[in-house]
Amino acid sequence: MSTPKNKNTPPVSIDNKLRHAPNGYALIPLGVFLLTYLVVSIIAGDFYKMPITVAFLLSSVVAIAISKGGPLNYRIEQFCRGAANSNIMLMVLIFILAGAFAQTAKAMGAIDATVNLALSILPSHLLATGIFITACFISTSVGTSVGTIVALAPVAVGIAEKAGIPDAMMLGVVVSGAMFGDNLSFISDTTIVATRTQSCEMSDKFKVNIRIALPLALFTILLYTLIGQQFSLTEAVGPVEWVKILPYLVVIITAICGVNVLLVLFLGVLLSGITGLFTNGFDIWGWTSAMGEGIIGMGELIIISLLAGGMLEMIRYNGGIDWIILKLVSRVRSRKGAEGCISALVGFANLCTANNTIALIMTGPIARDIAQKFQVDPRRSASLLDIFSCFVQGIIPYGAQLLIAAGLGETSPIEIMRYLYYPYMLGIGGILAILSGFPRKYARKI
Repeated sequence: MSTPKNKNTPPVSIDNKLRHAPNGYALIPLGVFLLTYLVVSIIAGDFYKMPITVAFLLSSVVAIAISKGGPLNYRIEQFCRGAANSNIMLMVLIFILAGAFAQTAKAMGAIDATVNLALSILPSHLLATGIFITACFISTSVGTSVGTIVALAPVAVGIAEKAGIPDAMMLGVVVSGAMFGDNLSFISDTTIVATRTQSCEMSDKFKVNIRIALPLALFTILLYTLIGQQFSLTEAVGPVEWVKILPYLVVIITAICGVNVLLVLFLGVLLSGITGLFTNGFDIWGWTSAMGEGIIGMGELIIISLLAGGMLEMIRYNGGIDWIILKLVSRVRSRKGAEGCISALVGFANLCTANNTIALIMTGPIARDIAQKFQVDPRRSASLLDIFSCFVQGIIPYGAQLLIAAGLGETSPIEIMRYLYYPYMLGIGGILAILSGFPRKYARKI
């Protein structure tokens, strides 16, 4: 005797089919988001006219409505699975602790003290350059762009205010430097996944990658130096209070040592609070109030992360990513075409997942098959995978990097996108490397 089935639960066979059948219509929610937010904002001439939360809400409703995942209750449940997956929850925890740390550090004077130190060391025309180089160093040492942005974004905004530099520009500088290290670091998740899926050594992938990325970083340094000529200090540099800089030093040092980003932020909150109490920056209630204010200030980012996670899961679940993979792979005819396909593959996957590590895990094995079939050097395919995953991750307004930078800088992620010079050049540099076969030593047939 068979067990009666719940009418709200679709058959297992249908479920499995929907998870794997390529379906271009599954990408409609992403198109709705881009149309609702980017296009409407451009037409209106103001990126604050259309709240990004509303754009994600509309695209999420569309994602649930067009899904073929069975009854409405089941489709909503699938959406919630995407919103509550471990990566999204990790982002939410980072947002909470980052907000608490940033506001506590600001309330007790750590940001002002650190800004005064930077201003006393660097001339005003080299402030953007100095922050970019610092972000490059930290992110390469840490292996994570998120940790770098959390550590430097508040300081960058403080410097911007005193030097007359747009906040969005300095946040763009931080994100740019953070993506440099995310792409090249030996301990970065993207480097590890890219090299493992392509079966090559990290040092070999680095040799290919650095030949493309380093000239772009040097050009970015020159660009920031030239742009910095038009800015000068608008306020007098205050005294450097070393005791208040301690929390930031601990955050940076522990991050460089590879300590978990959540533990780094917790230590930052704790040390900022203790320092504030010791220096009479606030009392215990002032500390708790600062933490609460910082957490509440991250509310919009948390909402965006949950809605984006759910929407992107519906795209994946209904076959949107599989459809992109099928279309790209079917058009490969040459070795350069294979390299372009590998790059586009991870780029589109990143666009639909908002996580470069997940995009690499999804597309890495497929990229390896393409590389072997068209005799692409695995060191080169690993480098292209990492370059284009970091390029897309560094510019999408709903990615963790721009959301955290925007939250800590109290600005729009779209405003920051105007100043992401290095990520844009990384994408252009990757395309030119494919077209020209640079570096030629690694572009030969294997």
